[in-house]
Parts: sequence; structure tokens; C-alpha cells
Amino acid sequence: MYSYRVSMRASSCHSRLALGPWLLLAAVGRLFAQDDFHGCGMAGSAKPAGIQAVNRLKNRYTPPDGPPADVTLQAMLMPGDDTNRFDETKGAEVIGWVYDVKPGGNETCNCRAADLEYRDTHIELVPSPTLNDPTHRVIVEVTPRWRAIMASQGIDWSTATLRKQLWHKKVRIRGWLLFDVEHANSANQTNPGGTNVWRATAWEIHPITRIDVAPSQ
Repeated sequence: MYSYRVSMRASSCHSRLALGPWLLLAAVGRLFAQDDFHGCGMAGSAKPAGIQAVNRLKNRYTPPDGPPADVTLQAMLMPGDDTNRFDETKGAEVIGWVYDVKPGGNETCNCRAADLEYRDTHIELVPSPTLNDPTHRVIVEVTPRWRAIMASQGIDWSTATLRKQLWHKKVRIRGWLLFDVEHANSANQTNPGGTNVWRATAWEIHPITRIDVAPSQ
């Protein structure tokens, strides 16, 4: 077992560091204030107060304190209305297989940025390489603020690089729990049998604060 708390002391980091049998793709060094990120505030460009509140959670730029919540990918995939299943004030750590890595859309959390550097990276996790239909996909996301934090240490969390490094790999993801209410109608748990369901749950790890790749892949 290893500590969940991310090191705040690393002054020299590399994109691939040995960590037991896993391969660490990120080690957090000095963080810097990012309330205003290239002109986009924590609430983004959203107008409704509820979406502004969600955007502030998406744009968190410090790692969670303390040990991760008792959450697994399997728990996130359990059927039934999961609106209140987890706690957005907690961090979590899940292990799964990467089904896909792609750019996020022009979302209000990022002030509808067009440049990929200032948009989220969507990573779809599944419980196994073969169990990968939409009702078994959990979304975890890298945000522009965390991409910039990693870039300040010479670590590339661009969508293109993450796709190359993580595609169909087994990974361990750490970060903040988030219920993305804007996608509740697209999730099987909150809209079972819906016509536009493309994910298992509206719960996410968002933002991601650490990525580890399993060995021997």
C-alpha cells in the first residue's frame, strides 16, 4: 500500500517514474494559484448558479487531502439511481482499463474554449478490455489547469500524448469525485433505457490529479 497524498516537494519530475510495479505518469510539485486561468474564472462562463457551482468543482487545482474515499470502479458501475452515492468533497482512486481518450467539448467550465490546450481530456474507463459497452464506461477527466500544472514540471498531459500513453492500458486514476449533473440524462444509472445513454454514471473523477500505468503492458 502507498500514501495517497501527492508529494508537494518534487522539484524534478519525469513523465514516467517507477512506483513499485506501476509506472507513474505524474508527480505534483509546487502548485500555483489558478483561480483565473487565461481569463477563465473558476465558474467558467456558465450563467445558472447550479452549473457555476459544478464548474468550480471541475476546476479545482489542488489535490484532495487525506486518504481516498472507499470507491472502486465496480462501485461506480453498480446499477440503481446513484445521484447521492458518493461525496464530492472527497478524493478517490480507481483502477480500470482505458477504452478511449479524446478531447472534451466546448464546455462552460472552460469558457467554451476552442483550443485543445484549454479544453478537458475525456478518458473512458471500463472494468475489463472486453466489458466495454456504454453502460460500463466511467468518465475521468484531465482539466486545463492540471495540464498546466504538469507542464510546469515538464510532464505532457496533452490529449494527444495521453491517448498515446494510455490507449487500452490498465491504469490507476486519482482525483476528485464529481457528479456531473449536466450528463445525468446520458448516464444509465440516472436514465436507464434512455435513448442517448453513452456512459454508466454521471459520477466522474474530475479533475484527475494523478495517473499510474500498470506494468508489463
